[in-house]
Amino acid sequence: MGFPILTLITFVPLLGSILCLLPWARWRGWDKDQEEDFIRRLAIAVSLIPLLLAIILWFAYDKTAGGYQFEEVASWIPALGASYHLGVDGLSIPLIFLTALLTTLGLYYSARVIKRRVREFFMLFLMLETGMIGVFVSLDLVLFYVFWEIGLVPMYLLIGIWGQEKDRPQYSAIKFFLYTLAGSVAMLLAILGVYYNTGTFDIVKAAELRPFSDNLTLASLAFWGFFLAFAIKMPAWPFHTWLPDAHTAAPTAGSVILAGVLLKLGAYGLIRINLPLFPEASKTWAPLMVALGVISIVYGAFVCMAQTDLKRLIAYSSVSHMGYVMLGVGAAAFAIGMTRPGILDSAAMALNGAALQMFNHGIITGGLFFLVGVIYERAHTRELNLFGGLSAKVPYFYGMMMVTGMASLGLPGLAGFWSEFFVFRGAFDIVRVWAAIGIIGVVVTAAYILWRIVQSVFLGQYDPEKIPHWTDLIDGSETHEPTDMLGFEKVTMWPLVFFMLLFGIYPTPILAFFNRVTTTLMNAL
Repeated sequence: MGFPILTLITFVPLLGSILCLLPWARWRGWDKDQEEDFIRRLAIAVSLIPLLLAIILWFAYDKTAGGYQFEEVASWIPALGASYHLGVDGLSIPLIFLTALLTTLGLYYSARVIKRRVREFFMLFLMLETGMIGVFVSLDLVLFYVFWEIGLVPMYLLIGIWGQEKDRPQYSAIKFFLYTLAGSVAMLLAILGVYYNTGTFDIVKAAELRPFSDNLTLASLAFWGFFLAFAIKMPAWPFHTWLPDAHTAAPTAGSVILAGVLLKLGAYGLIRINLPLFPEASKTWAPLMVALGVISIVYGAFVCMAQTDLKRLIAYSSVSHMGYVMLGVGAAAFAIGMTRPGILDSAAMALNGAALQMFNHGIITGGLFFLVGVIYERAHTRELNLFGGLSAKVPYFYGMMMVTGMASLGLPGLAGFWSEFFVFRGAFDIVRVWAAIGIIGVVVTAAYILWRIVQSVFLGQYDPEKIPHWTDLIDGSETHEPTDMLGFEKVTMWPLVFFMLLFGIYPTPILAFFNRVTTTLMNAL
């Protein structure tokens, strides 16, 4: 089996969460503040290990060979037929890196802003990382399901305990839990159906056997069992209503990891499970997938225009931006079985755009939620109508928001442009009318970024009467004007802005991962 790098990258965070629970104050003779400072540093240090391992995976993966690499296979539950089967390919490696990066940045940021129940917060955050990475490395359906569920409870508690009371955190947490659990039940039934039909839980073997290939009705039922779970998690319209409430109530780092990684679990599942296991059902239901994707793009963008809460606006923007992923996957599914010259290349290009959008949305929207936290910690409000003229008061914050906002609207030269371009380039050759309708979302996205965020928050005349008291994060005192970003906030944003610029100018390094996977998948279907 070799060096178990995937086991380490998955379970080191879980070990770290256990270490956070140990009674360090009793052992070392510390007071509560000393223990909490140690737990903060411990959690950040532990998170750096999977980040380093993710970087090693990035450079060690052989993109020319493709396929699953670094596989680890061991007997797990013989009576059930479940195995401990881990492996990564060009689709999962960038997402593992994204998860490790956002986890480290979230912990680093939270070390300065989380003041209550520190032990529990950092423990849950590390446990959540294990669940997310576990989904991306699992090649057994039972293992996939276990990791899928591991992330449910930590996120529920992060929202319910550390959310702002005015945002109804308990209601939002329960809503998130129930929606996700409903999808999980449907997925569990589909997993059992796959096992009874193929005799295996192994994702690779099941894809070769094509469950229910002789019965489209049963294949469609299994397809929809998985699809419902994945669509809720993405979330796609009309399964999206839990998302704005969860984002609004969650603490800053919780919103970052929710938008940056948890939504990607659903999109990842569509490409990893639905397409290869159920190609005929995917083809049958492709028009509906395309329609849901376009509706999500346009609907999410228009709803953003109506928002007055900055965090809620960015939450709805995730509905719109994840719609591009659904459109790309749906277009690829639509092309299955078509023989027109070049159609499979277009399908692979749409899938490339969907996969790239998963990564780009993580770094861009993760950055936007960090920036919302920056202004909220000072103003203690997110109401857009109360801001204005901040470009002269907080120029560094203004610059960071401009770069991140422009990346979100798809400005050429920044990362967000290429993922949308690839999706539309592929979709226009397959589902031209739907792709043309989806373009409306691009225009409206530019409108809400420029009008609702840039103009409302940064331009115009600054009015000190609207927010008379701001908080100075250095000493916690009240000030009459906002202070600009501090060092730890800048450090949190620098890696994200770096990738926005790098993959905006030169996306080839990350596309090389996705292209081999998508091309191989479409040729196999």
